[in-house]
Amino acid sequence: MTNEYLKKPMPSEEKQHDFYQKLRIKVQDWVNSKPGLVGTVSGYVLFAPDLFHLLTRLMLDSRIDAKSKAAVGAGIMYFIAPIDFLPEILVGPGGFLDDVVVAVFVINTILNKFPTEVITEHWTGDENLLSLVKKVSNSGNKYVSKLPAGRLVKRFTK
Repeated sequence: MTNEYLKKPMPSEEKQHDFYQKLRIKVQDWVNSKPGLVGTVSGYVLFAPDLFHLLTRLMLDSRIDAKSKAAVGAGIMYFIAPIDFLPEILVGPGGFLDDVVVAVFVINTILNKFPTEVITEHWTGDENLLSLVKKVSNSGNKYVSKLPAGRLVKRFTK
């Protein structure tokens, strides 16, 4: 990635919203096509677009300090990395499951550092963010430290 690429302006709000909506539809269609999929797993995958959106909004929030933004950036990079624990290219939207766990780990870390309102004002998901974080954390935190982004996030948050 060159410095020129990093200097490009963010896509317009409309383009960001369109991407977000298309991703939500793609994930929902995938979940609907997997009737035998365990309900909890598919439920977590459905939150991937919302969590990615939240992370990107937190990166733009001036109230979030640079050290915390580094952790948020690690979460975003895990989402967009072509190779991760469950690569989307191989398993489709089901590959977002590990991304969700990493994102929740990052968000939980940020929630412990900033007032809840700073984070929840960026949340666009249908479920209560704090309930989601608690639910995913209870089932996923034991695995996140084994993932590369999880180790990176822990390094930034110590």
